[in-house]
Amino acid sequence: MPGAAIQDRVFKLTGGHPALDLVNTLDWRFRQGRKDELMESYGDLLAFAEQSQLLTVEQVRGLGRTVSATARHRVLNETRELREALAEVFYAKLDGHSPGSAQIGTLERFFKELRGRQRMVWSELGLRWELADAENSARLPLWLLVRAASDLVLSDHLEMLRACGDPECRWLFLDTSKNHSRRWCDMKVCGNRMKARRFKAQSRERGSSHSP
Repeated sequence: MPGAAIQDRVFKLTGGHPALDLVNTLDWRFRQGRKDELMESYGDLLAFAEQSQLLTVEQVRGLGRTVSATARHRVLNETRELREALAEVFYAKLDGHSPGSAQIGTLERFFKELRGRQRMVWSELGLRWELADAENSARLPLWLLVRAASDLVLSDHLEMLRACGDPECRWLFLDTSKNHSRRWCDMKVCGNRMKARRFKAQSRERGSSHSP
């Protein structure tokens, strides 16, 4: 896998957390018709992990050189499986209903796998969890995403979970604004798009009211 190819995909990281940005890699999830898959390859996964500051440039280059095609395909599919289980849980919370038991089971399986890979180590800052023998594993970016997801779903930060106000977009984010009034994943994109739609609708209504 050429090193340059890893950098082809640039992700919009507007969620405020890697687990939310991961869910957002299936773009236009709620649009009628074709959805846009942004996580198309293992190279995309490595790029996402690097841009999310989960992997270093050196780690990405090493994995890009050594991971086999079979392992890339398997880890990519599992990452998408994690993504869709997280999406089910997050949108269920936002929409006021319970997630499916299958998705909860999927997250439990990933979290248990991660727990089995971790060991307690001592550093200058104190005790911390470390992934054992993971540096050269094709699953390293997946494990790091599982750890990030576990930290979020079991934390109070989930109370700040919001979805973009564009009903076709609904990208997820943590609302850390002062008044907790953020409405859009990106004001320059969805915010302006929705304003334009409202303006057109209002213009049509004004035109209809003045017609003979």
